[in-house]
Amino acid sequence: MTAPLSLTVNGEPRRSSAATIAALVRELELKPEKVAVERNGLIVPRSTLGEAPLTDGDVLEIVTFVGGGDHSAQEPTALDQDTWSVAGRTFRSRLIVGTGKYKDFAENAAAVEASGAEIVTVAVRRVNISDPNQPVLMDFIDPKRITYLPNTAGCFTADEAIRTLRLAREAGGWELVKLEVLGEARTLYPDMRETLKATEVLAAEGFKPMVYCVDDPIAAKQLEEAGAVAIMPLGAPIGSGLGIQNRVTIRLIVEGAKVPVLVDAGVGTASDAAVAMELGCDGVLMNTAIAEAKDPIRMARAMKLAIEAGREAYRAGRMATRKYADPSSPLAGLI
Repeated sequence: MTAPLSLTVNGEPRRSSAATIAALVRELELKPEKVAVERNGLIVPRSTLGEAPLTDGDVLEIVTFVGGGDHSAQEPTALDQDTWSVAGRTFRSRLIVGTGKYKDFAENAAAVEASGAEIVTVAVRRVNISDPNQPVLMDFIDPKRITYLPNTAGCFTADEAIRTLRLAREAGGWELVKLEVLGEARTLYPDMRETLKATEVLAAEGFKPMVYCVDDPIAAKQLEEAGAVAIMPLGAPIGSGLGIQNRVTIRLIVEGAKVPVLVDAGVGTASDAAVAMELGCDGVLMNTAIAEAKDPIRMARAMKLAIEAGREAYRAGRMATRKYADPSSPLAGLI
């Protein structure tokens, strides 16, 4: 009998008699079609897991998507015909919803349904090898019915972000991705030097990165030139709920961009979402504003309506502002 191999799996030492990576995945009671595997720093294509031999001392990372949500098809209305497109894909809903911070999958699913979102962001994390039967996102949401947007939340260098998205592509085949490279843990502001570096590498590898960035029109233009398919300036710090702090720069980014612009981070309530749309943004991405509301389902519905109202107001063209009053009723003919 062959002696068991000494492996490191997701940071933990493990002994296994599995001959191939696929056999190891099944030994862990996981499904090969729902994970991505990196061995000794290199991604192993899922189609080759059954033939990829294990050797003593191999270091493996096995990841999947985490989060939750659901989506039900909706009949298009007149408002829904106002679509937007990114990287050749067209959507009706201009609201993108995150899948973190909910109390459970059921609440997350109900909130996504109430929001009408057609895209959800998902994080790439190690699978829980100590509890292989723990639910994963793909158990609750069919990627064929709603678009997954794998993100790089928690990455602080370009290399970390690139590695994460390579694994995401292997796990699900997605090339449309959300890139964020953070500069520090306190503010969660983006490190634009690392973000630009990652954007260039990912674009060269065929990814379609939607990129989280500072609310700076110059940085936005640089990202677009580097290959970003969408620009996602922050409205305020992630999770702060402060709303859009600088309408001027957001408007300048919208006016100068040739790709979609979506406010990402800082939205706290429905009026914040409406403001983003009134500034001409193509959409809004939010998570905490819905997940941490006292009633997430009701807030998700409110955000859906706010996005629609703000968009309609932008298309209608708001009245001019004036320094002084202008009566609504004619003064001529007064009694």
